[in-house]
Amino acid sequence: MHKTRDEALQFIYNVNVEVPNKEYVDTVIAAQSPVLRDLVKRQGEHLRIAAQNMHEETEGAFTGEVSAALLENIGVDYAVIGHSERRAYYNETDESVNKKVHQAFRYAITPIMCVGESLEIRENNATDDHVKKQIELGMKGLKAEQAENLVIAYEPIWAIGTGKTATPEQANETIATIRKVISELYEPAVADKVRILYGGSVKPANIDELLAKSDIDGALIGGASLNAKDYLTMVNAAVKS
Repeated sequence: MHKTRDEALQFIYNVNVEVPNKEYVDTVIAAQSPVLRDLVKRQGEHLRIAAQNMHEETEGAFTGEVSAALLENIGVDYAVIGHSERRAYYNETDESVNKKVHQAFRYAITPIMCVGESLEIRENNATDDHVKKQIELGMKGLKAEQAENLVIAYEPIWAIGTGKTATPEQANETIATIRKVISELYEPAVADKVRILYGGSVKPANIDELLAKSDIDGALIGGASLNAKDYLTMVNAAVKS
């Protein structure tokens, strides 16, 4: 929950002219709902806009929520689903995440499905089992062609906004586990096409090392992306990787 409309517009003006070609990297801004249309109108050829959340139903008495139909109508291409903060503060579950993922695909919106573990789960050596369950339930019922177009973001909750970062080895190991689970649900060829991001205190100082790892395809970045210069630094790091 950052930036007023004026600040959001200034940000997109600053990054739009320097965003790398979409043939090399998918570059996305996830913003608050009231400014999504403003940003879509100014996104340029190589930049895309994401909603930070969406509801699983098409319409109805869900005051304050945003529908996939509306997001599609105003030109939004992505939606972040099941972010750790949504799970923690708004009681989102693997089942509700699954409903939202299906709804996003119905409206040609690419879901960015978030998974990850708490510090307690990590310290109990239960990360793999926890993330495996999140993947299985979150992807339940998806066809192979939908699975291939899903974006998954692995965000260890203990490394978000804390200054702590999973080591590149820890991040890569868990993301490799996620890819293995998808291979078992579908087949290796499908798992290879799924883009799996790492999110957890990613910043200009560590993004190169993270993206150099074998199974990390990109990054879901929070506070460190609010500065246009840093945002572009990290986008260009993805091109180099």
